[in-house]
Amino acid sequence: MTLQQRNYWSVVLAGPFFRAFTYHADNDLALQPGMRVRVEFGKKTRTAVVVDAASQPEGETKPIIEPLDLVPLWPERDFAALRWAADYYHYPLGAVLFSSMPAALRNRRALISEGWCLTNPDCVPERLGAKQKAFVDALKRSGSNPVVREALPALTTASRKRLEQAGAISRINVPTPGLWPKPKQTSSPSAITLNDEQQQAVTAVKQHLDQFGVWLLEGITGSGKTVVYLDLIEQVLAAGKQVLVLVPEIALTPQLLSRFANRLQHKPAVLHSGLADGARLEAWLAAGSNEAKLIVGTRSAAFVPLANPGLMVVDEEHDSSFKQQEGFMYHARDVLIYRAKQYQIPIVLGSATPSLETLRHALSGRYGHLELSHRYLQAKLPKMQLIDQKKQPMQGGLSPALLKAIEQNLLQGGQVMLYLNRRGFAPSLLCHSCGYVAQCPHCDACMTLHRKIHRLRCHHCGHEKQPPQACPNCGAPLQAQGLGTEQLEDVLRSHFPGFPMARLDRDATARRGTLENTLAAIANGSVRIIVGTQMLVKGHDFPDVTLVAVVDADQGLFVADFHGPERFAQNLIQVAGRAGRAERPGTVLVQTYHPDHPVLNQLINQGYHAVGRELLKQRCDAQMPPYTHAALIRADACDTHQARSFLQEQAGWLRQHQQTAVDILGPVTAPLARRAGRYRYQLLLISQLRGPLHGLLKALDDKVGSRRVRGLRWSIDIDPMDLS
Repeated sequence: MTLQQRNYWSVVLAGPFFRAFTYHADNDLALQPGMRVRVEFGKKTRTAVVVDAASQPEGETKPIIEPLDLVPLWPERDFAALRWAADYYHYPLGAVLFSSMPAALRNRRALISEGWCLTNPDCVPERLGAKQKAFVDALKRSGSNPVVREALPALTTASRKRLEQAGAISRINVPTPGLWPKPKQTSSPSAITLNDEQQQAVTAVKQHLDQFGVWLLEGITGSGKTVVYLDLIEQVLAAGKQVLVLVPEIALTPQLLSRFANRLQHKPAVLHSGLADGARLEAWLAAGSNEAKLIVGTRSAAFVPLANPGLMVVDEEHDSSFKQQEGFMYHARDVLIYRAKQYQIPIVLGSATPSLETLRHALSGRYGHLELSHRYLQAKLPKMQLIDQKKQPMQGGLSPALLKAIEQNLLQGGQVMLYLNRRGFAPSLLCHSCGYVAQCPHCDACMTLHRKIHRLRCHHCGHEKQPPQACPNCGAPLQAQGLGTEQLEDVLRSHFPGFPMARLDRDATARRGTLENTLAAIANGSVRIIVGTQMLVKGHDFPDVTLVAVVDADQGLFVADFHGPERFAQNLIQVAGRAGRAERPGTVLVQTYHPDHPVLNQLINQGYHAVGRELLKQRCDAQMPPYTHAALIRADACDTHQARSFLQEQAGWLRQHQQTAVDILGPVTAPLARRAGRYRYQLLLISQLRGPLHGLLKALDDKVGSRRVRGLRWSIDIDPMDLS
């Protein structure tokens, strides 16, 4: 192949480097940005993604071995959104592209199928067997369009070859077809009953379905935000367009899918990490080919390709799980807002406790603000009361008043839910004689006792071991200290042995199918007492829950992170909102040693509406996000000096090269100083303007060149939500 016969392409690979690499291909190899190819990289064959046509470089280039796709994996606008995300979050484009694919595509699965077309009808032999005739007739019906072999009548390889040699048919590679089911044609369901506030919200968005706009649907818990989503989704689907709905938790998808199935005629394409690789790939391809009209997923679905989008919805938009906390640290909500702007379609952000960033934009008029201030179908808000734990004879973390309330609600036929955001049996194992505490050997943290499996486990790095029989220092007995959901479950079983109980946390629902079965048991009333962690907070609708108890409110009250009060308020209001969602009234009891705490009292007496606005005022006075823009640079290494000196060097360079004022704070030791054997430091950057901050970070990326430097890992977290 001469140089004149070559085309040159820039490709990127999964990895820590920011640069693209130039390869060449034959002129007759039809490549486009967004297609995967196989290339030789070093001494290995790797999968790469074509990003641009390139000019002829000065040196010699290697050839592209073969394409893995016949068409780009992403439509043009979706591919542009991925490139934007790589720039905005300062992460290598190759790593971004590969992380957004289903695992099956990262593992070199080709999306090329064997297809056949009728080349020349005149060359078809006059005498054909029955199977050959059926094969040829199927190709005639398709006209000039190729047909995948799986869709044609069965024919032996030898018979196909004879037709091909006669010049009648020819083989051609075609994209792998989707197998997504068509919408079911069923009778139309009865109309959704909307109250006045819901109708106003639906009408406001419907008037702008043909243009970009961000709408905050701020509705108290149980106000029927899902009913609003359904009405809007139904109209968009009726127009033949696609809808993408993001939810914060896999646990929410069964309940939401059930409601969608009862109302809509479209099978949703579901995307979350709990799916098998094949099912995830099938849903991903169906969304990109316009076969799936309704797509429901968790955070990673933010990058699913869409052929004909008409609406996007982010349910529980405030939830921190929408922000990836390691690697490519994107925020799914913000990615969807960017994509909605590219598509010129509306996006609805729903929450009873909106994030301060979203709330600020809504109050300033940048976002449309839709409010639902009453519960759906006249259900009443639960009564919230504080229980002062001081000087109380606590039994397994439960006060006498709480135990009495649990008993009364159970005897009256209600369900009881207890929230404790600490899994395991006890957060530490210690010796009262000498002060020994079971520490993780790899982290600056205590190991959590999991008594059911008789293991000590670190919740930061995953290290686990068998608990010692006695104190390794002095031989005295060891005591479990503190309360976890496992222990709380045991305490409740001893007090209320006749009532079925379920625990909702990562440990109890780890086995596939357990979560769905547990949620079904709660919904049908066969479970009367529910114990859980954050899983309880995220939007579940349990109509028979009459009592919600927050066992340890103080756990979230005193956090060094400036996001702490916001997260505490959101979690408390969200878990409280699980009570009294149907005809039965609900009660919320909050145990605390600090009943006079101002945030706690404002929440109890005035709700999140007042607390959110007060927290915004405090952030404005302190010139903290969302009134400024922040980035957190982290570094970790096995050598504490290496991590600290790296950030000290970068901090000095940043201070010398900034052209507009950017506050550079640190470097300091991370709150969890050592994790998985690596020492951690961080550097916080805050700026009044977004542009200068990103320009400075881009210059830093160019200077360092890679996310891994001499055994050290470092990262940039844009708009950080967790400073630990």
